[in-house]
Amino acid sequence: MMNGLDTNVLVRYLVVDDEAQAIKAKRYIEFGPSYVNCIVLSEVVWVLESAYGYDKESIITALERLLSTHEVQVEDADVALAALHDYRRSTAGFADCLTGHRNAAHGCNETGSFDKRTKGVAGFRML
Repeated sequence: MMNGLDTNVLVRYLVVDDEAQAIKAKRYIEFGPSYVNCIVLSEVVWVLESAYGYDKESIITALERLLSTHEVQVEDADVALAALHDYRRSTAGFADCLTGHRNAAHGCNETGSFDKRTKGVAGFRML
């Protein structure tokens, strides 16, 4: 049996900005196993950037921590790791990298985009 995690639980776990909620989140996650879908993973990055002002390196560290937590199963973890690799080495956003890799994993030859930040990211085609 597995429990799904919502974005706000993961943010409390990673950021620990509310001590009481962070303790509850940690207990819930460590009781595990817990499941994180790709939508929640993208939302976590967005919240860390927009609400907490995390820089790219801090976000990468948070994602690496999450992906290495044994009690947490991330949807398409190999795809998420590949997206994290592209995010680290490019100017593209994490959600874009994840989209490109998920599309490829589902049989897409390429992902068309107008976002100039995706130029040079494997699997993207600038339109």
